[in-house]
Amino acid sequence: MDLLNSLFLSAPWSVLRAGLHFAFLLVLLYLLKQIFDLRARTSPRHLAKPRPGFNLAVLVVGLSFLGVLGYQASWQLSGTSRQAFVAFMQSHDRRQFNPAHWIDRGRILDHRGQVLAKSREVITSSGKEVQRYYPFGPGVAHVVGYAHPRFGTSGMEAAGNISLNGGIPENWLEWGELGRQLVTGDKRARGRDLVLTLDAELQALAYQRLQGRPGAVVMLVPADGALRVLTSSPSFDPNVLDGNLFSAPDPEARLLNRATAGLYPPGSTFKVVLAAQSLDAGREPVLQCPAAGFTTSKRYPRIRDHEYYSARRAGRTWGGFGRIGLSRALAKSSNVYFAQLGVQQGHESFHRTLKRFVFNSRIALTDSLSARQLMRTGRIESIAASDQYGLAQASIGQGKILTTPAHMALISAAIANRGIAMRPRLIDAEPSQALTRFMTASTAARLTTMMRRVVTEGTARGIDVPELAIAGKTGTAENPGGESHSWFIGFAPASQPKLAVAVLVEHAGYGSAVAAPIAQELLLLAQQRGLLQ
Repeated sequence: MDLLNSLFLSAPWSVLRAGLHFAFLLVLLYLLKQIFDLRARTSPRHLAKPRPGFNLAVLVVGLSFLGVLGYQASWQLSGTSRQAFVAFMQSHDRRQFNPAHWIDRGRILDHRGQVLAKSREVITSSGKEVQRYYPFGPGVAHVVGYAHPRFGTSGMEAAGNISLNGGIPENWLEWGELGRQLVTGDKRARGRDLVLTLDAELQALAYQRLQGRPGAVVMLVPADGALRVLTSSPSFDPNVLDGNLFSAPDPEARLLNRATAGLYPPGSTFKVVLAAQSLDAGREPVLQCPAAGFTTSKRYPRIRDHEYYSARRAGRTWGGFGRIGLSRALAKSSNVYFAQLGVQQGHESFHRTLKRFVFNSRIALTDSLSARQLMRTGRIESIAASDQYGLAQASIGQGKILTTPAHMALISAAIANRGIAMRPRLIDAEPSQALTRFMTASTAARLTTMMRRVVTEGTARGIDVPELAIAGKTGTAENPGGESHSWFIGFAPASQPKLAVAVLVEHAGYGSAVAAPIAQELLLLAQQRGLLQ
């Protein structure tokens, strides 16, 4: 393909093309002459006349052939006036001389007009080329994607392809003008800009703070679902695409959008779901939480609190939490409490809650474009009614339960929005839309108070900034493949939430030590940019 592109873009190609067209014309004239000469030498008078059915069959075949030929000619001659044809040529015709690649595609902008992607002319060894440029590089690659003549399109470049090419015309004259510009080449065809809900500065900070470590950051507006940050790491540079990225095995999985497709045990961040389940049922039980922990059978190891292991490593003895209620259990992130709470409430209540929280689903992040961007929610395998220990493990965010960072951000946003989950959206012009209700308004208000206590006196007290008034929950999710994953979910300010956030850093240990400070930095920058007012 590279050799053909070099040939087609070279100076002698125009002369060679004219010569090939002339040679084709001569061959066609020669074949026509041979056919007429053969007809003149052959006398079919002695042959029987063909049957009427045969003539009909010949007519049908001939008309079908002419129809196919006419359809093909219409695509070749007038296809540039069809949005589907232009999108097809861009996605599947990788030849650089293809005129569809010379469209001045619309820009992709953040919600404040910051450029995330634009087209520009560059001078190469083969002459002028139009290339797509991404000022924020890897920081926006998974959500913005790429548009490349060889590797096609992905992300919002793919989802908004028709609009970015100038599609969705107001009238036929617009498409006729686009086609004329593509055919004649006297003027660059211009596409339409696409404005996203992202905040470029927050997105850049999130990617920077991940420091190349595997992880993801998601931030959205609880009231309307607008996504301000959708970052995945490690990433790739859409300005410098290489075939090895798509063909060779990649141990870093740089093409994977961990924010919307990466499934992880949520650890203690899942305890807000159990707390919502209990509060919706009108229960705030006081439970005994001894240092010895909790198990459903002697066959299984005891579930213990992390204070037990910290004391043992230091050579001390820890006496346990004793009798505690739901609020203190959430603030201290007691595994013993929530394992008992889940078992007490039972399998049926647990699975009903997960269904209400849209586990095992996919949610569209874009709805008005030709192709939809999707996010996965959580995934839970079936837990048998007899499996009490499996239920206890799932109740603390371990075992058979997995979820995406985007889903945990959505749960956090629903708590901030009086229990209503708004559909996360990437297109600024799309209207907000309620997805479903995760919990009652009174439960959300009570849970907000509890999550604020997590930050003021619990596991996340290291990130407490009075002017931010963050409400949140840390998580340290055990990982069979290595070190624990670091989690934090939350929103700010607690009294009138404007932004909700979820941070995941793989193999980074305690959520309070790694994920929570990243969330704090993002919320501080959001405050400086006026997004918390």
